[in-house]
Amino acid sequence: MIHLIGVEKGAKLFDALNSDVRIGIIKLLNEFGSLNLNNLAISLKLTNGAITAHVKKLQDAGLIKITSTPGVRGAQKMCSLATEKIIIDLFDENASLKNVYGFEIGIGHYMDYKIAPTCGIVNETVIIGVLDDPQYFSYPERIDARLLWFTTGYITYQFPNSLKHSEKCVELQISMELASEAPGYTTHYPSDIGFKINGVDLGFFTSPGEFNDRRGIFTPAWWFENLGQYGKLKLLTVNDKGCFIDGLKISDTSMKDLRITHQSDIFFSICVDPEAVNPGGVTIFGKGFGDYNSGITFKMFYEQEGLK
Repeated sequence: MIHLIGVEKGAKLFDALNSDVRIGIIKLLNEFGSLNLNNLAISLKLTNGAITAHVKKLQDAGLIKITSTPGVRGAQKMCSLATEKIIIDLFDENASLKNVYGFEIGIGHYMDYKIAPTCGIVNETVIIGVLDDPQYFSYPERIDARLLWFTTGYITYQFPNSLKHSEKCVELQISMELASEAPGYTTHYPSDIGFKINGVDLGFFTSPGEFNDRRGIFTPAWWFENLGQYGKLKLLTVNDKGCFIDGLKISDTSMKDLRITHQSDIFFSICVDPEAVNPGGVTIFGKGFGDYNSGITFKMFYEQEGLK
């Protein structure tokens, strides 16, 4: 997902899309998943030099990503889409909010969990314990987790609350890389992944599946090819208008319902309800796995009490 706040920040993106050839590249990658430069050049009847220039422009705009894979004549550059969605807010609604607290939480820094297998937890180099046994989620080594998954249940993180007595939280933004958790592997495996803050339901989004059609950009070489490789970066926003995923409203739950003050604990849960329409599990990607090399990021926008 690319999220632009303010049109002035989209110059590279708009320029990259202002070409029939580059639109053609995007369509081909959407159809075939990944192609090397030579395939693209042949399909679009261009020289390798010309296709390289177009691909670089798309890469600089964040629209495609390039990975190197072994080929018959040495390494070859494979191109694939870096995003499936672009959100553009023409104006920055938070422009007047100069104040924000931001944190990044490692995915192993959870405070509570109740999960059902299939499940697993992985650090940078090895699986922690054995697969499909929830007891290993309690092991001290879990603090270094870079990848974890479960079929149903919840996992809860505590976010720092840096608000001062005179400050009022007006918006929360939480970003994380997620996928479904399919038994075995299947790309099409929808899952209704829900979210809560302090026990208040925020809504859910439906993940389309678990992805291993290619290796994640940051997924290490030792990780099994038949298991999940990457997810989709999702931006969860709560403000006075409701709750949103990637700019699309998922519930009417607002900041008023959360009642967060400077004295509040902030517990954030990622859940899969066994009674959901699509109880397809969840995979959470952290640093060193997936496509985004990040833990769970958390931002609190605030203003001084009594000020607008």
